[in-house]
Formats: sequence, C-alpha cells, structure tokens
Amino acid sequence: MILVNTPEVPGRRIAAALGLVMGSTVRSKHIGKDITAGLRTLVGGEIKEYTEMLEDARKEAIGRMVKEAQALGADAVVNIRFVTAQTMSTAAEILAYGTAVRLE
Repeated sequence: MILVNTPEVPGRRIAAALGLVMGSTVRSKHIGKDITAGLRTLVGGEIKEYTEMLEDARKEAIGRMVKEAQALGADAVVNIRFVTAQTMSTAAEILAYGTAVRLE
C-alpha cells in the first residue's frame, strides 16, 4: 500500500478514487508513566513516555486506515492527514484519514 500526504502518487496515475478511509485509536496515559512525565516537566525537555505513546497510536491509526483501504481494493491512500483530540482529561484520540485510490 502506497501512503502519501500529497494529492497524487509521484510517477503514477490515479485510475479511480474509491472514497474516504479512516483509522483511529484512543489512548490513555499510564499512571506510572504519567508520574514520570510529570517529573520531567519540572526539568524540561522531551517527555519520552508521551512521544512513544503517540508514535504507537499513529501506527495503530495508520494500520486501521490501510485495512479499510485494502477492503476497498485500493493500491494507495493519498492526501493523508492526522487529527488529534482530547476525549477526556486522561485520553486522546488520533485519527488518520485520506482518500483510497486505485492506480493505473
């Protein structure tokens, strides 16, 4: 599956747009990691626990989006975008979406 955040796949022609595909996941903070992250905010710098959590969440959302695209018979997903939203004080959603296409 070709995944791009551009409207076209370079060097390929889109034969058909198959529709919008999405994948999302909601992740919550782990209490132990939350305490560690809270301590990191006192000294500054990257909060690695949250970076890892969001990286895993992005991968999961992309995987779900790809599964949806495969079910439509797509060769690629173009115009991929990501959205994050806080669903409650201790959880956030990551949504990946794009247009499933069939290439020539």
